[in-house]
Parts: sequence; C-alpha cells; structure tokens
Amino acid sequence: MAAAAILPELATQVLIPVAAAVGIAFAVVQWVLVSKVRLTPERRADGGAAKSGPSDYLIEEEEGLNDHNVVVKCAEIQNAISEGATSFLFTEYKYVGLFMGIFAILIFLFLGSVEGFSTKSQPCHYSKGKTCKPALANAIFSTIAFVLGAVTSLVSGFLGMKIATYANARTTLEARKGVGKAFITAFRSGAVMGFLLAASGLLVLYIAINLFGIYYGDDWEGLFEAITGYGLGGSSMALFGRVGGGIYTKAADVGADLVGKVERNIPEDDPRNPAVIADNVGDNVGDIAGMGSDLFGSYAESSCAALVVASISSFGINHEFTPMVYPLLVSSVGIIACLVTTLFATDFFEIKAVSEIEPALKKQLIISTVVMTIGIALISWLGLPYTFTIFNFGEQKTVQSWQLFLCVAVGLWAGLVIGFVTEYYTSNAYSPVQDVADSCRTGAATNVIFGLALGYKSVIIPIFAIAFSIFLSFSLAAMYGVAVAALGMLSTIATGLAIDAYGPISDNAGGIAEMAGMSHRIRERTDALDSAGNTTAAIGKGFAIGSAALVSLALFGAFVSRAAISTVDVLTPKVFIGLIVGAMLPYWFSAMTMKSVGSAALKMVEEVRRQFNTIPGLMEGTTKPDYATCVKISTDASIKEMIPPGALVMLTPLIVGILFGVETLSGVLAGALVSGVQIAISASNTGGAWDNAKKYIEAGASEHARTLGPKGSDPHKAAVIGDTIGDPLKDTSGPSLNILIKLMAVESLVFAPFFAAHGGILFKWL
Repeated sequence: MAAAAILPELATQVLIPVAAAVGIAFAVVQWVLVSKVRLTPERRADGGAAKSGPSDYLIEEEEGLNDHNVVVKCAEIQNAISEGATSFLFTEYKYVGLFMGIFAILIFLFLGSVEGFSTKSQPCHYSKGKTCKPALANAIFSTIAFVLGAVTSLVSGFLGMKIATYANARTTLEARKGVGKAFITAFRSGAVMGFLLAASGLLVLYIAINLFGIYYGDDWEGLFEAITGYGLGGSSMALFGRVGGGIYTKAADVGADLVGKVERNIPEDDPRNPAVIADNVGDNVGDIAGMGSDLFGSYAESSCAALVVASISSFGINHEFTPMVYPLLVSSVGIIACLVTTLFATDFFEIKAVSEIEPALKKQLIISTVVMTIGIALISWLGLPYTFTIFNFGEQKTVQSWQLFLCVAVGLWAGLVIGFVTEYYTSNAYSPVQDVADSCRTGAATNVIFGLALGYKSVIIPIFAIAFSIFLSFSLAAMYGVAVAALGMLSTIATGLAIDAYGPISDNAGGIAEMAGMSHRIRERTDALDSAGNTTAAIGKGFAIGSAALVSLALFGAFVSRAAISTVDVLTPKVFIGLIVGAMLPYWFSAMTMKSVGSAALKMVEEVRRQFNTIPGLMEGTTKPDYATCVKISTDASIKEMIPPGALVMLTPLIVGILFGVETLSGVLAGALVSGVQIAISASNTGGAWDNAKKYIEAGASEHARTLGPKGSDPHKAAVIGDTIGDPLKDTSGPSLNILIKLMAVESLVFAPFFAAHGGILFKWL
C-alpha cells in the first residue's frame, strides 16, 4: 500500500475552514476600509468642507466648486443606482427561485426513479462486490446540493452587486485626491467580492461534504456523486444571472449610446440622457452579479469534477481524506496567495500616475500566479502520497504527486497566458486595437470588418494554450488531471474577481462624476481607471472561458464513466448526429441572446428619443428626464428574454438523454464544447477591442489618436457604432457561452444514472 500524505486528516479538517474564514475576514477588513470614505459632507467649524488630511487638497476647492453639493449629488446618484440594481435582482430572483424549485423536484424524481424509489442498498457502480447507499439517497442529497449551490451562487452575485454600488460614488469622491486613492478604493471593493465569493464557495462545499458524510459513511462514491448537484446549482443560477444581467445592461447601454452620443452628440454619462441610470445599474447586475455567479459556477464544477473522479480512485477506495479533498486544499492555498497579492496593489505600492494603473493590475496576475505556484508545490508535497492511482475509464492509472502538481501548475500558467493574449488583443496600448481605431477613418463598415478579424485571430493562442494544458494534464493524470488543471486556472479566483469587479466600479465612478457635474480633471482620472478596467474585464472573461473548456472536458469524462460508455466513436451515427447538433447549439444560443438585446435596445431607443422630443427643457438641462421608465424597460425585457435561452440550455441534455440516449448526448456535449469555446473567445475579444478603440479616440493620448478625434468627429462616430455592435457580443453572448458548455456537461453528469438506466427511448423503438 502506498505511503499516506504527510498532512494528517485533523490538520486538513482545520486548514480548509480556517483558510475560508481568513478570506471572509479579509473581505470584511477591505469593506471597512472602503466605508471610511464618507458619502456625507463633513463640515469644519468655520463652515468649510473638511479635508481628510494635510496633503489632501480637493480639486473642487481649487476650482471654486461647492464640495457639499457635489458629495450630496454623488450620494443621490449612488442610491438611485443601488435601488435600481437591488430591485432588478429581487425581480430576477423571484423567477429564478421558481425555476430552482421546479428543477430541484425534477432532480429528485429522475434520480429517485433509477431504482424505483427503493430504500434498499444497491451494488456500487465502480466497486463491484460492495454495496452502496440507495438511489433514493442520491436523489435526496443531489437535490439538497443543487439548492445549496444555487443559493450560494445567488448570494455571491447579490453581495458583489451591493459592494459595487456601495463603492462607486466613493471611488468618484476619492478621485478628487488623486488617481491613486481612487484606484485603491475601487480595487479594495473588488477584493471584497473576490474574497467573499472564493471563501464562501469553499466553506459551503466543505460543510456539505462533512454533513453528507455523516449519512454516507464509507460510501464515498455515492457521497461525491451527490455533491455534483452543488456545481449544477451554481451554474444554472449563473446562466440566468449572466443572460438576464447581460440583456439588461446592453439594452440600456445601446439605447444610451445610439441616441445620446450618435444622434444628440452629448457625453456618455450625461445626466440629460434618460437611459443613463439604467446603463449604470446594468454594469452592476451584468458585469458584477453575473460574473460573480459565473466564476462561482466554474469553481464549484471544477471542484465537483475532481472530487467525483478522486472518489473512485485510490483516494476514495482507501478512504484517504487529505488526498481526497486535494481540490479544496488547492483552493484554500489560493485564498492565502491572493491575500498576499492584494497587499501589493493596496498597501505595498502606491499608484501616482494614470500610466501606472494597467501595469499595477497586470502585476496582480503575475504575482498571484508565482505565489500560487509555490503554494501548489507545498500542498502537493504535504497533501498527497508520493504514489497513488487515478481512475481512467475503467482502469487505475499510477500517478506520482509531482505529476499532479504539474497538472495544476499548467492550468494556472495557461490562465496567465490567456490573460496576456486577451490583454494584447483588447488593450488600446497595443497595435491590434489601434489598427481597429485607425480603420474608423473610412467609416463604421471597415471598423466592423477589422474588429471581427481581430476577434477571430485572438482565438489562436488561447486554444493552443488550452490544448497543451489538456494534453499534458490528461497524459499525466487522466481526467482528474484535467479537472485539477481547471482548478489551477481558477485557484487565483479571488484576485481575478477583484480585478474584474474593479472595472464596472470604475465605470460607474466615471458616470457619477459626469452626472454630478464634477470637473473635467476628475473625469479624466475616472476614464483612465475605466479604460484599464475594460481590459481587465476582457482578461476576466478569458479566464472564465479557458477554465470553462477544461471544466467541461473533466465533467464530460466523469459523465462518460458514470454512463458506462467505453468509447465515444464519432463515426457512429448516434454520436455524430449529437456532435453536429451540439456544435450548432452555441450559434442558436448566441442568436437568441443577441436578438434579445436588439429587441430590448429598440424599445430603449424609442423611449429615449420620445423623451428628448417631448420633454421641454431636457436638452437644455433645465428639466430632469424620466429615468424610472428606462429602468423598467430594461428590467421587463431582461426578465422576459432570459427565459428562452435558459430553457434551451437546461432542456437540451434532458431531451437528448431521454429520447436519444447517452451516446448521442456525449456527442452533443463534445460538439458544444468545441464550437462554444471558439465563439466565446472571439465574441468577447471583438467587443472588448471595439470598446477600447472608441476610448482610444476619446482619450486622444497620442498623436495618432488625436488625428482621429475629438469626440463627435466622423471616426469617433464610427467607433461608437462598432462599440455598440460589440456590446452584446462581449457582455451578453460571449460570457454566457462558457456557462452553456459547463452547465450542459454538469447537468448530464447529475442525470447520468437516469439516462444510463432509462434513456434512448427512440433508439429502443427503432
């Protein structure tokens, strides 16, 4: 028998919850520091506005503006954004809650019926000769895990939105003291979300494993099969959050841009624009709440995929607890590594110039990757026996601990490569985006052509990085290697989310500065923060898509094993029809989500035009627009339009599995994975490039950019049109596709026992 891990079970049982608790405590500390920025004006004894310190001279005072009125105005705008976002999420969660209840019942009925709702123990699926808990227990615990994952996902998204709306005006006010102060406020706020989500996801999964273990005892095969419901719950909520939030934000954004910037030639966040509050609300419900749920779903699924394979490997067979929860140990170390990394951005170094913002964010990615590599090496040495076996399609493959370390490390570094390639193709500091901006000289058509070409080209290196990760990790440790590679890519999720959430917070801060009538110098600073945030948001999407590809493949492998499919032969008609239909699904899904944005934006454009044409004094700024109607249009449209794409993703595995069986379903999963990843990367990068090409022209920071500007010039209008086309690509369809491929795979895995027992009705009749 192989030697045991160095780390004893008791130490593991302590380490995981302590790491989660440290993550939550760190998030609370960051929130307290952000809350010290006051949204109520402090008055000095002489009646003037108080300064925060001897060196903090406020720009407003230099320019003779009333600081008291500015602070009050910022607070009012923040409250309006926060109320709009909260109202939308509660409305969305009512519908999602209904779906959650219906789907939980389906899980129970389908899995319970595998053995006719019998309460008798059944033969184990993998360990022949042993008995495992009844299928009814699997049905009950899978349902509980699904609800746990769904609730954790919703709470993660909601808390992220609350901290973002809490921090946006504070970032604006800090911009008066310098770009460094504003950056720290925005980044700390993002860190609150990142650490809360990473820590709470880990803690809930750890508690669920221990509580389920009380019933399952030695039946680890059944225990970890039931835990897969946690990943399904997380991703199904993420789908609705991403699609609903994406439709909301882009309907408002497109409406505000087309009428405000193109037709009326007013600034992006001008308070005269009726859609401006809805646009700012959308940043929070789409890019914060949606992204939070999305990355939580990826984390939950990669953990579940690894645990399922480990439970039928030597870890599970020999009941070695520490190696069994190796995926959770990786995530625990990730929280500590990200905590150290965050201090480099907020405490160790101070940003003093606009040009230092983007490098500071890039350093976060590099530092977290280097620190995490050391952490993975340490935990692989302590938490794994030197030699062990991993389940590999019916056989046990001998693996050594250093090989598993390489699997996690290759995923981690592949994520960094994808991040930097994404940055190269979406940042206006590099030639690809500058070429797109230059193409605006000859109008919107050439801008669109250059942008599409850039998106297609940007797929090449990330796909090679993903392919290399898959080849190496599968060669070393079969599907378990692929699953932990995905976990490696997500191990720095706290830092990734902090960087990602920073973007929408900065975007909102700029909008608030514009609406509050703050000076041009403040807006320049918030624009610089926002521009860097656009690039980092694209990097975040790159991470999400890359990890989704690895997670989906790992889940696919677990599904094939659980459904007792020995080989997936694409030359078999059953499999090939699934393959070609699966490859079509991302196109169908993208068409639905983009048309939804278009339909909602059409209503928004009509309403904004109506207000400009019928409300006297609106263009002059003497009358306030009707913000509430635009918020209602976005809310109603997104709730209504998110249901068909969601139904397509959730029902496809059920329909295919029941009617055509597990072989056809395996083809559908493979096809959706292969085409979905390509479309997702190209869509996200095309949209990001168009957005930053527009910002490149607006900023006019170089001689080349100044020849294309200023705002309102023909090249700028062409850039705005490109940006408007790219909005649904980068914020609705692209990011939602990675959920499609993950969700179909994890749903197939959860329902695999039912499909294996009762699926393929049509082929049985033929």
